[in-house]
Amino acid sequence: MTTLTHRGRRADVGKNADKRLEGEDDPSKDRNLEEEDAGDSKDIRLTLMEEVLLLGLKDKEGYTSFWNDCISSGLRGGILIELALRGRIHLEPLTMRKKRLLDRKVLLKSDTPTGDVLLDETLKHIKATEPAETVQTWIELLTGETWNPFKLQYQLRNVRERVAKNLVEKGILTTEKQNFLLFDMTTHPVTNTTEKQRLVKKLQESVLDRWVNNPHRMDRRTLALLVLAHSSDVLENVFTALADDKYDTAMNRSKDLLDLDPDVEATKASATEMIWAVLAAFNKS
Repeated sequence: MTTLTHRGRRADVGKNADKRLEGEDDPSKDRNLEEEDAGDSKDIRLTLMEEVLLLGLKDKEGYTSFWNDCISSGLRGGILIELALRGRIHLEPLTMRKKRLLDRKVLLKSDTPTGDVLLDETLKHIKATEPAETVQTWIELLTGETWNPFKLQYQLRNVRERVAKNLVEKGILTTEKQNFLLFDMTTHPVTNTTEKQRLVKKLQESVLDRWVNNPHRMDRRTLALLVLAHSSDVLENVFTALADDKYDTAMNRSKDLLDLDPDVEATKASATEMIWAVLAAFNKS
């Protein structure tokens, strides 16, 4: 599991919403993730998976860190949250026997296609699976981390490249070939730096100028992106350009947020259950 670190030292400190975006909650209402979220709105430019990959890419080189072994599973977690935000899946109801997020199964809410190939491919797998599986199991299956040969069919292949292709089609990345002595590799340098900076600024402001100190008052997609960026080990990329004092503040607040008990937070607002369930799955891995 990834850890949040300070510059030159490990984090050792613990504990105006942003401009209303596409799926932001009204604090006075608890909209369920099972409802059709604005994730299908034409106003949304990027999916959570695309945002996570964009944060992880080196702008000029066009590839993620060779040492990052978390982003693949992070992208799969993003697929589950994106489907939940779009009202396609949800967690089974809380019961006395199944109180923990990690024990509750992922259920189909709607099989209406989203128009995104990765999301729709995952949706078909979830629809066809009996009995239903948990969030943690789905992340493992979609990543291909299973010893069951009969479940290898659930692995989503070439996810990083497919997400990058979407970003190329949206004019944010380009495609190049780079030679690394022994092999050639397809890379995707960032061409639309404005879009990436907008994304970085949104996350920075969410833990600095627009910090609300309450995850349930945050825009759901911003909360989800913070969780996924941490789980994919790309969150520090967001804060690295900040001045030292702001960097420390951002890291401390992020750590406080991500150290919250997912099971406790999920009971406060059912609309964020899938987000907390994904965080719980990565905390356990």
